[in-house]
Amino acid sequence: MSARTAFARDVYDAVIVGGGHNGLVAAAYLARAGKSVLVLERLGRTGGAAVSTRPFAGVDARLSRYSYLVSLLPKKIADDLGLDFAVRKRTVSSYTPTLRGGRPGGLLVGGGTDRTAASFRQLTGSEAEFHAWQAFYATMREVAERVFPTLTEPLPSAAALRERVDDDTAWRMLFEEPIGIAVEDRFRDDLVRGVVLTDALIGTFADAHDASLAQNRCFLYHVIGQGTGDWDVPVGGMGALTDALAGAARAAGAEIATGHEVTEIRTDGTEAEVGYTTADTTGTVAARHVLVNASPQALAELTGLAPPEPAEGAQLKVNMLLRRLPRLRDTAVDPREAFAGTFHIAEGYGQLATAYAQAARGELPTAPPSEIYCHSLTDPTILGPELARQGYQTLTLFGLHAPARLFAEDNDKARELLLAATLAQLDAHLDEPLADCLALDAEGRPCIEAKTPLDLERELRLPGGNIFHRALAFPHADGSTGRWGVETAHANVLLCGAGAVRGGGVSGIPGHNAAMALLGL
Repeated sequence: MSARTAFARDVYDAVIVGGGHNGLVAAAYLARAGKSVLVLERLGRTGGAAVSTRPFAGVDARLSRYSYLVSLLPKKIADDLGLDFAVRKRTVSSYTPTLRGGRPGGLLVGGGTDRTAASFRQLTGSEAEFHAWQAFYATMREVAERVFPTLTEPLPSAAALRERVDDDTAWRMLFEEPIGIAVEDRFRDDLVRGVVLTDALIGTFADAHDASLAQNRCFLYHVIGQGTGDWDVPVGGMGALTDALAGAARAAGAEIATGHEVTEIRTDGTEAEVGYTTADTTGTVAARHVLVNASPQALAELTGLAPPEPAEGAQLKVNMLLRRLPRLRDTAVDPREAFAGTFHIAEGYGQLATAYAQAARGELPTAPPSEIYCHSLTDPTILGPELARQGYQTLTLFGLHAPARLFAEDNDKARELLLAATLAQLDAHLDEPLADCLALDAEGRPCIEAKTPLDLERELRLPGGNIFHRALAFPHADGSTGRWGVETAHANVLLCGAGAVRGGGVSGIPGHNAAMALLGL
């Protein structure tokens, strides 16, 4: 829908600022409840960071350009809204290549219990690490089964959530002491420790022993999705989800206006007026409630509230299209298996600590840690028929410990240097350079693009490029939270973006919870 200035109503029950996935979830719930809803989106499309695009000129490959996997979206939301959307399980959880004694090898988690156990045994020389792995993740699954259902309920108190977890040891290692303690107590092998720790560092710049427990909060959200911790591939890419959400919202009666940038929210706590601009006009629309599907920083700017502490992202996102998957130095594993799950690079425990220390000093890590995913192995529909026939594959790389501060002086130069260093770490485990496998676009350029935190801030207005909008919060109430974790200083203004309590990731949970708060549930 193109920019417009005439709306169906003079006053709406709810005006939603931002048409990302959380805003669309809220719109669909509220419209289905009989509320009049208007969504105002700055860009010319809905979806926010959850979109599928063809980033390479003349190439028929639809990549999940920004966010890329689904774990935290509750089945309840998909069922409630009748979404025509599906995910697929990955056949392998992870593969981590290594060189020990000059010999290539690796840790494969997947392919059944026996095969995983054999991989642990070959890597470490005993059964101990595998048994520790099984015990640790059995505990994580028990926590997940108890915590995940609470995310779409009113916020529990810390005491109530602890009672629900019903495991003092698990509570202590996840909620009270740095996750590094648990990792070091339970595992001995450096590579195994690193693989476990990575879930605590996705988009979060922290050390394993950070006293703030930022790494613990990140870890928790990465292991509780669906009560299993599984991270699944969206069929058709992330855009398939947001397209389904936009369709559900419109079908329920919500209006969606793209090309409308909200510039101000004025409210007395009962009635509100939302100012906006388009390419050729300015205007206002009245609302009884306003839901802000944007960052806490944007909320403050729009309403005149005191700004929150500055946020900082810490990742390098790289999208690639390959003519074929590269050969591995470890010939015991088929590349189609190795890249089917999470392919860990330079993510040993010691390597992660070194990269963090270097970045904390303001230096680009010399061995940048990263994780790679080949979505087209699980969902070939994102490739055009001819590309699929010829064996093309997508690769998504997510680099860790790349805080925005490293790019402040010269974003382009730092991006180029970090990308080169990151790919060099990958090439060390390949039997051929990755560059030899890259596809070319219609103009003969390699099909690869990299996004720094500053790029994400410019393109998506993520504060500091932070993919969670701000530091993640534990999923329980404290002195600053309301009933649902979406409330603001204004009674009729709610935060329904990733910066809400229990926000972050592609979940729809803040959108659901803001809708429930507005409906008085």
